[in-house]
Amino acid sequence: MRESYLGVLTVVAAVATVACQSSEGTSTAAADAESVRVVNVEVAPVGTDQFIDMLRITGEVEAMHDVTLSAEEAGRIAAFPVAKGAFVAQGAVIAELDDEVLRAQTAEARAAADLAREQHERQRQLWEGEKIGSEIAYLQARSNAQGAAARLATLEARLERTRIRTPVAGVFDEKYAEAGEMAMPGTRVARVVATRQVKVTAGVPERDALVVARGDRVTVTFDVLPGQAFEGRIGYVGATVDAVNRTVPIEAVMENPGGRIKARMVANVQLARSRLADVIVVPQQVVLRTEDGYEVFVVVDEGGRPTARSRRVTLGPSHGNRVVVVDGLALGDRLITLGQQLVDDGSRVRVVGGAPGDTALAAPGGAR
Repeated sequence: MRESYLGVLTVVAAVATVACQSSEGTSTAAADAESVRVVNVEVAPVGTDQFIDMLRITGEVEAMHDVTLSAEEAGRIAAFPVAKGAFVAQGAVIAELDDEVLRAQTAEARAAADLAREQHERQRQLWEGEKIGSEIAYLQARSNAQGAAARLATLEARLERTRIRTPVAGVFDEKYAEAGEMAMPGTRVARVVATRQVKVTAGVPERDALVVARGDRVTVTFDVLPGQAFEGRIGYVGATVDAVNRTVPIEAVMENPGGRIKARMVANVQLARSRLADVIVVPQQVVLRTEDGYEVFVVVDEGGRPTARSRRVTLGPSHGNRVVVVDGLALGDRLITLGQQLVDDGSRVRVVGGAPGDTALAAPGGAR
C-alpha cells in the first residue's frame, strides 16, 4: 500500500508540472502578442503637381509721391487754407503768403503796360497809315510796349507764387511753419504725401537678379496686418548691383485701399523665381529632420501586414506649407500624412484614413 501511495503522488506531481509549463507558455505567447504595437496612420498616394518657387525678400514701404513744398517768394505766411491731415487735390493751395506789396506792384505794372500798348498802337497807325513821325519812334514805342508787358507778366507770376500749391493729390501730412512766420525762397512750408498708391522698395540678391523683370507680379504681406495680402507689380529694376550688400534695387507699385498701408512699414515681398511642372510636392509637416538629413515614412505590405518604412529624401524649394521632394519618393508610394511622428522604421501600422485616390498632397489653394 505504501508503494501504491508513492506511485500516486508521483503521477500527481508530473501532471502538475506539465500543467504549470503549459500555463507559462500560454502567458508568454500572450505577452509577446501584446508587445507588438500597432499605430493608426493616415496615408495619401504620391503624385506630381506644379510648383512655383518663390523668392522671399524684405522691403520697406514708400509713398508714391512724397513732396516737400517750399516758398518761392519772400513774405509773411498769411494762412493755411486746409487743415493738416486733410486730403488735397492736385493744384490745391496749401499756404498763402502776404501779397499786398506784390499786388500793388502788379496793378502799377498793368497800368504802365496798358499805356505803352496804347502808345504803340497810335504810333503804328500814324507811321503805317499816314507816314507821320519816324520809324525810330515807331520802333521805340513797340519796344516800350513789349517791355511793359514782360514786366507785368513777371509780377503776375510772382504774385501767383505767393500761393503755394501742391503738384500732387495726397494728404497734407506735415506743416513746417506757422501762419505769421516769415518765409524766404527755399523755406520748407509743408509736406504732401500721396498714398492711394504706394511702392515697396527692396533688394534682390545678385544671384536672382536675372529672374526679375519689370511687370512681374509680387505678393506683399505685413506683420502688422495679419491675414491680408496685397498684389503689386514691379515698376523698376535697378541697372547696377549695390557694392555693399550685393543686391539689385527694385520697386513694386500697388494700390492702397483705405490707406491701411503706411509709409516706412516693413514689407514681406514674394515673387516667382521659377515655375516647376510635374514634380513631387508634399506637405512640409510629413517631412522629419534627422541627424543625416530628412526622412518621410511610407506604408508597404510585408507578409500581408502594413508596415511603416523610412525613406530618406532630398528636398528642393519650398513655399507656404509645401515642399518639393527631389529624390527619395516614387509615384504611387503610400505616404504617411498623419501619425508619422509615432512610428519607426518597421513599425506595424493600421491605415485608418487616406483612400487610394486621396489627393491630400495637392495642398488646396497652393501655388499653381
